[in-house]
Amino acid sequence: MAKVGKGVKPVEATIGPPGLTCYPLWPDPPAMVPARADRDWMDATPERYAYRCIPLSIANASGWELLTPFSFDVAWYGGAAMETIQFRSSDPRITHFATSHFGSGIITFHTGWLFTTPPGWAVWTRGAPNTGKEGIVPLDGLVETDWLPFPFTMNWRFLKPGVVHFEAGEPFAFITLVPHAQLDAVQPEVRQLDTNPELKAAFEGWAASRADFSKRLKAREESAVAEKWQRTYVRGDRGQGEGPMFHLSKRRLKPPA
Repeated sequence: MAKVGKGVKPVEATIGPPGLTCYPLWPDPPAMVPARADRDWMDATPERYAYRCIPLSIANASGWELLTPFSFDVAWYGGAAMETIQFRSSDPRITHFATSHFGSGIITFHTGWLFTTPPGWAVWTRGAPNTGKEGIVPLDGLVETDWLPFPFTMNWRFLKPGVVHFEAGEPFAFITLVPHAQLDAVQPEVRQLDTNPELKAAFEGWAASRADFSKRLKAREESAVAEKWQRTYVRGDRGQGEGPMFHLSKRRLKPPA
């Protein structure tokens, strides 16, 4: 049974098929686009090797970005008062887009959207995964959009007094869906690997293959040097002649329709 506020009738936690409906609250709300898999710092790694870690690029693209509609600077002079945060922009939209609502070095973005989801699904809002910004961090929020009749905000917190620049087109929020109603039902289980012979055999086969490849690569064996790295995850290779029922090496989400 779902927990609700005093005076509100409790309802059974159910979950429907995933979905996301987006209602613009302004004539020109911030653009909402499928999230990008690429990152500048990943591009800058030698031979772009960071993209060999498929979980990184999949996480980068597993949601939608809300883009800053214009450039602006925001300064925090320290302290808890809301007045210690000041915004600087030539665009008059700054007054209803970003504000100091909480003080304490926290800035609040209004998304310009009202999002709804089917029963049991929530929106997780956060900063774009695997990115950073000097002197400031995005704050995560899990929003019960399956019943909420009003919009949520996106918040960032200064790490120290200073000035931060947001560029036009830069994502100020990243949203994705979570099967919120099911999480409390999950009971993590601790088991010995010996209780799952099939998994143990696959793990030991992978470990032996990994150790052999690392040894050959260290010895500069020609075939290992040419291969550069093992692609078992990219291929969805379990090492037993069969692949997983579902596997992605790239994600391509749909834009709002």
